[in-house]
Amino acid sequence: MTITITAFERSPDRGKGLARDMRVRWALEEVGQPYDVRLLSFKAMKEPTHLALHPFGQIPTYEEGDLVLFESGAIVLHIAEHYQGLLPDDAKARARAITWMFAALTTMEAPIVDREVAKLLERDETWYEQRLPMVEERIRKRLSELSGHLGDADWLDGKFSAGDLLMVSVLLRLKSSGLLDEYRNLSAYVARGEARPAYKRAFEAQLAVFTAVSTG
Repeated sequence: MTITITAFERSPDRGKGLARDMRVRWALEEVGQPYDVRLLSFKAMKEPTHLALHPFGQIPTYEEGDLVLFESGAIVLHIAEHYQGLLPDDAKARARAITWMFAALTTMEAPIVDREVAKLLERDETWYEQRLPMVEERIRKRLSELSGHLGDADWLDGKFSAGDLLMVSVLLRLKSSGLLDEYRNLSAYVARGEARPAYKRAFEAQLAVFTAVSTG
């Protein structure tokens, strides 16, 4: 039964691999599962057909037979639990990998997205110049803690897992900020994620959509 996911028809990330369908694409590539992509305009995302799949009118969604999921983290967890390659067989190691999935999407991503919102929507506010450094210090605190845990290891807990997939996806949002460059081991960690063949296939697939729209 073919898996179908949804993605932006015109991604606001301009082909940088930051839209959240990238996480799902990467997970499916890691486990070797084929999938179809249904591209949506911003208008279509708010129409009843899509809202029946995603009540908040966002992407990605995941359809497999009569199963419909939304939220990238939930989708990646489902893929990891049903296909080999993203979660360890050992129960305790599996639990730790899932813990890192939650850490990526809550502890790490929240302040990073807060920074993006500030730069995008709050730049003209009188308090912007005061607020941004505070947001960036919260990010540095989390990066320092994560860097301390990772140390010289390649991955967060032994072998690459869905926890690393989501953590790298989140950290990539900082790539152009310069903040990640302050932590050499985290920069190398993200680079290892980007070097994985499955990541490269997913990135090229997402980039191809942007390229086709830009040249079409």
